[in-house]
Amino acid sequence: MADTNSRISTLVSDNDVVLFMKGTPLFPQCGFSSRAVAILDHCGVAYESVDVLQDMEIRQGIKSYSDWPTIPQLYVKGEFVGGSDIMMEMFEAGELQQMMDEQGVAKAS
Repeated sequence: MADTNSRISTLVSDNDVVLFMKGTPLFPQCGFSSRAVAILDHCGVAYESVDVLQDMEIRQGIKSYSDWPTIPQLYVKGEFVGGSDIMMEMFEAGELQQMMDEQGVAKAS
């Protein structure tokens, strides 16, 4: 578990925005992951995605790492933001875009 936490910590710290999701941005494997990708794409930010279906250690480890039981999970500048419902609420209120701007997150190319 320590190795898994270390891998997750590296992913979170090495990327401005990380989405732990089921599937990939081009082929999400659940509706919640699809919604999370659509929100990030609409915000126009560059992000790294991690397909938890390809790595069972990460799939279980991310839940204890964040103390959050569901996937997808979004991290911005090393901080846990939440899952797709929280992302949607923040997006609709304009808070997610504001956070990305204030944190200086790179735009997607």
